[in-house]
Amino acid sequence: MAIPVVDPDRYDEQLAAKRDRLTAQFARFNPPSLEVYPSPSSHYRQRCEFRVWHEGDDLYYAMFEVDPDDPKHKTVVRLDDYPVAGRRINELMPALRERLLDNPTLRHRLFQVEFLTTLTGEALVTLIYHRQLDEAWEAEARALEQALGIMIIGRARKQRLVLTRDHVWERLAVDGRELVYQQVENSFTQPNAEICRSMLSWARDVTAGSAERDLVELYCGNGNFTIALAENFRCVLATEISRTSVASARENLAANGVDNAVVGRMSAEEFSQALRGEKGGRRVAEFGLDDYDFSTVLVDPPRAGLDEDSCRQLSDYERIVYISCNPDTLADNLETLTRTHEVVRFALFDQFPWTHHCECGVLLERRR
Repeated sequence: MAIPVVDPDRYDEQLAAKRDRLTAQFARFNPPSLEVYPSPSSHYRQRCEFRVWHEGDDLYYAMFEVDPDDPKHKTVVRLDDYPVAGRRINELMPALRERLLDNPTLRHRLFQVEFLTTLTGEALVTLIYHRQLDEAWEAEARALEQALGIMIIGRARKQRLVLTRDHVWERLAVDGRELVYQQVENSFTQPNAEICRSMLSWARDVTAGSAERDLVELYCGNGNFTIALAENFRCVLATEISRTSVASARENLAANGVDNAVVGRMSAEEFSQALRGEKGGRRVAEFGLDDYDFSTVLVDPPRAGLDEDSCRQLSDYERIVYISCNPDTLADNLETLTRTHEVVRFALFDQFPWTHHCECGVLLERRR
C-alpha cells in the first residue's frame, strides 16, 4: 500500500487527472458531462487505523509502505500526525500516544489503534492487543476515556470489551435536513463525511419525482442512502447481509423518524432470486413483495461489483442508481446494463483524494 502524500496546493491537479481518466474510460457508454464533487484537500477521513510500533521505551503510530518491485518488502513509516485523517483524529494521536507511553498496563503488547470519529467531535478508539485484557487494563482504560473525552473498546483474541458504547452518532446536513447515523465500530461506514453528504444530495436529486412509486435497495449497509432517499418514494425495501449493519440500519430508521422503509437481512444474490420469483421461504414471505411497485433500484456493491444475474435483474427496473467504489467493475457491469438502459447522469465523488481510487455515481434510465 502506498501512503497518500497530501499536497493541498496540487489538489485540483489530482482531481482533474481523475476526471480525465473516468471521462476516457466511460466514453464508450456515451454519458453526459461528468459531475465532479471535490473533497476537502486534507483532513477528510473520519476513520483510520494504525499499527503501533514499539522501539525500546518508545512507541509510535506506523503504516507500511510496500515496495512495488518487491511486494514482500515493507518499510515501516512513522506517523506523528496524518493529514489524511480528520482533525479530531490528529488532535487525539499525540495525546493518546503520550498517555500510552507513561502507562505500562495500556501499552503492553498493544499492536493496533483504530479511530472512528464524527464531524461533531465524537471519538471511539479501539485498542487491539496480543494479550488478554483484565480488570487492571479496564481500570486504566476507563481513566483514559475520562482524560481524553473519548470512548474506548479493547480487543484481543476472543475478547471485545466495550467500556461506554460501541458506536458514534454522525450528523450530516443534507439539503436543509440533519440526518443522524449510528456508526458501529468495525462495521462499514463511508469514511469521508463531506463526500458522503455530496453523494446523498446527488442521489436525492436523481431520484426526485418518485413519490408514487417504490425503491428497492441492495447492499444498504447501515441505511446510509435508505434514510436520505425515503422521502422521495412511497416505500423503500432495502437488504443487507451483515447482521450488524442491518441492526444499525433499523436503529437509524427509528432515529430519523423514517416509517416508510423496511430493512431485511439477505444477500443481494438471494434477494435477486426472490424478486424473480425463484426463491421462497419465510424470510421472502415477510418482505411482502407483491405489495410494492418498484420504479427504481439502488445498488452500492463492494469493489467486486455485481454478478451477471444481479445485473440482469436490475434491467427490470425503469431507473437504476449505481454507486460504485471501483470504476473497473462498474464499467464491466455497464456493458450489461446499457443493453437496456442509457446513462443519463454520471458523477465522480472524490472519496479518496491522493489515491487512484474513485467513487462514482451513475443514473441509468430504460431506453425508450
